Amino acid sequence: MASITVRNLDDNVKKRLRRRAAEHGRSLEAEVRAVLSDSVMKRPAREETGADLFDRIHARFKPLGVTELKLPKRKASTDRVPDFSSPAYGPEEK
Repeated sequence: MASITVRNLDDNVKKRLRRRAAEHGRSLEAEVRAVLSDSVMKRPAREETGADLFDRIHARFKPLGVTELKLPKRKASTDRVPDFSSPAYGPEEK
């Protein structure tokens, strides 16, 4: 097992850790190990992508049977593309 030293730890953090350790019935050192392990192990080892998020959302809702959505058809766009060549937009730089 590895060991680490944490320097310049805020006094309030140490007090809260000591209080938390007492609430859980363990030593300060055991509490710090638990806090570090919990925080590191809950996060994915790699950075998630948008596809990962989609897969997780899909997996969560699949048992409910709402994975296929009926989307309304899009209407033709009526937006116009502005013509910036008009003199109203200022003189053309040479």
